[in-house]
Amino acid sequence: MPRSVNHAASKARRKKILKLAKGSYGRRKNVLTVAKNSVEKGLGYAYRDRRNKKREFRALWIQRINAAAREEGMSYSEFMGKLAAKGIELNRKALADLAYSQPEAFKAVVASVK
Repeated sequence: MPRSVNHAASKARRKKILKLAKGSYGRRKNVLTVAKNSVEKGLGYAYRDRRNKKREFRALWIQRINAAAREEGMSYSEFMGKLAAKGIELNRKALADLAYSQPEAFKAVVASVK
């Protein structure tokens, strides 16, 4: 009895890998084994960096809030502590946006917690 090979499925698997490797340089785009390694590594980086992106943005927001608060004569930790004590529930993303794009509004927030 002849061996049955599901060529459609295996070809689809190869095509999927090579499609993901499109745009790569050299053998990474057209040699299956090299492309597979490259794609797997890239997908791993993508998974990791979707999480790191959140960390990096939070750090950026904190830096912006700290810089704006120091211009008003208050440190970041002092400012955030007073915000919590006053019960003002603005998150860091909103505060950083205020500090960056609307400094007058941020000054009003700082004045309300002083």
